[in-house]
Amino acid sequence: MSTTPESALSQLNYHHLGYFWAMARAGSVAEAAKRLHIGQATVSGQIKVLERTLGKKLLQRRGNRLEMTAAGKSVFRYANEIFSIGNDLLEHISGVSTTRATPFHVGVADAVPKLIAERLLAPVLRLPAPVRLVCVEDRPERLMAGLAAHELDLILTDHQIPPGGGARAYHHLLGECGVTWCATPSLAAKHRRRFPRGLQDAPMLMPIEGATLRRSLEQWFRQHRIVPRIVGEFADSALLKSFGHHGHGIFPVPSAIEDEVLTQYRCVVVGRTEQVRERYYAISVERRLTHPAMVAIAASARGTMPD
Repeated sequence: MSTTPESALSQLNYHHLGYFWAMARAGSVAEAAKRLHIGQATVSGQIKVLERTLGKKLLQRRGNRLEMTAAGKSVFRYANEIFSIGNDLLEHISGVSTTRATPFHVGVADAVPKLIAERLLAPVLRLPAPVRLVCVEDRPERLMAGLAAHELDLILTDHQIPPGGGARAYHHLLGECGVTWCATPSLAAKHRRRFPRGLQDAPMLMPIEGATLRRSLEQWFRQHRIVPRIVGEFADSALLKSFGHHGHGIFPVPSAIEDEVLTQYRCVVVGRTEQVRERYYAISVERRLTHPAMVAIAASARGTMPD
């Protein structure tokens, strides 16, 4: 049975949707109530009515916190669009000229360094037509679920789609580069001689086990008969670099962002290798990248990270 615009209006109360949208943006019922100058019970009650109307749980409790369910995240995305269009309507009626930015939703795998992600995505903000970049960071498998549900337009990751992933998607190689080992000047002075043999017994900061770069580095160590002394393992590449900045160990970075890392973290080069390759991919539901934002990302990658 098809739904007419009139029946949709009678089923969906936009005030209820607005309370949920306000809560999701504020991060909690208490903060939303404070911003709206109403009681917490009112916000909670209106969200429960919305859940009954939609027939879906939008929130779930994790410990002392409320988190959005998968359905809640989807509803929140639509609410963003609905209220953004409503704001445009009011500005248009009031005579204020406005050009609405089109949202472009990108999922960034947690293993991709922030500096790499920023370099690849920055061209999106320079497109002639205004684009509002919406980035989320998560584990690749969760991002793939978001892509399959059309909640994401693109994923940036450091590995290809695993076979048998279930979702129809295509990977596009954006570029690749070697690896640079960095450390504080004092630590580098002790271990840069006879590189890479000088890494034997040196304190090492590494990606966590199972990460694409970690597997490549372990193979490289075996080839050079180096037994690393791993003092720290990190899922977050920015946290890894922060530990390196404070002299806790030698750490690997993609050579494409070597200059930025040396400047930002006040480190120096211990050595470089081209035998370990860092590769970055765009994953989309398109066999060919045709969206202007995707084309801009690929073009920029060719200029800054030639494969």
